[in-house]
Amino acid sequence: MKRNHAISLLGLLLALAVPGSAAGGAYEDILVAAREGRTETVIDLVQRGLDPNTSDAMGTTILMMAAGNGNEQLLEFLLRNNANLLKQNRYGDTALAMAALNGHRSIVERLVESGAQIDSPGWNALHYAVFSGHAEIVRYLIAKGAKLDTRAPNRHTALMLAARNGHRTVVKILLDAGADPNMGDLEGNTAIGIALKAGNHEIAGFLRTSATGR
Repeated sequence: MKRNHAISLLGLLLALAVPGSAAGGAYEDILVAAREGRTETVIDLVQRGLDPNTSDAMGTTILMMAAGNGNEQLLEFLLRNNANLLKQNRYGDTALAMAALNGHRSIVERLVESGAQIDSPGWNALHYAVFSGHAEIVRYLIAKGAKLDTRAPNRHTALMLAARNGHRTVVKILLDAGADPNMGDLEGNTAIGIALKAGNHEIAGFLRTSATGR
């Protein structure tokens, strides 16, 4: 029978074989260890009974921390132990989005292969990869079917984010894939206007040529 990881407090205490006052300490220990990349500590605590979906006050799970830190060993262990890769924290971040933001391509690929949702609500993996200028991850996500013109919570598309942050290579990747340069944000600014406001005049000129060519 598959083990239920959502164990009760009593079950947790028995698994850890520590007094009740130490349960909170174990919870803090696993979060700190995950943030700091102390893989063996996290593995030990999960094997002793802590939930592989343990999260901090913001809902950031230890899987999200492993993905964001590029910790492949811990990520693999957590996936084998039924960590939920679809969970979102209070900001809407997923493990996939965090890996994309920080440029961890191998983890991005592993999560997608494992069933991670590419077009999750909110700030998705493509938005984050574009924001940080990780061109190869952008290419990979597009090849896997990422929707090009989905709006982030601030109403910016991936193309707008790339234009604002000055990522010319990413701008070209998005345009070549079919991103719409004529879409506007809440104030009606297209990617061209956003690039100009950010001082990215070369990108604005490139976008203008692309927009008029459609």
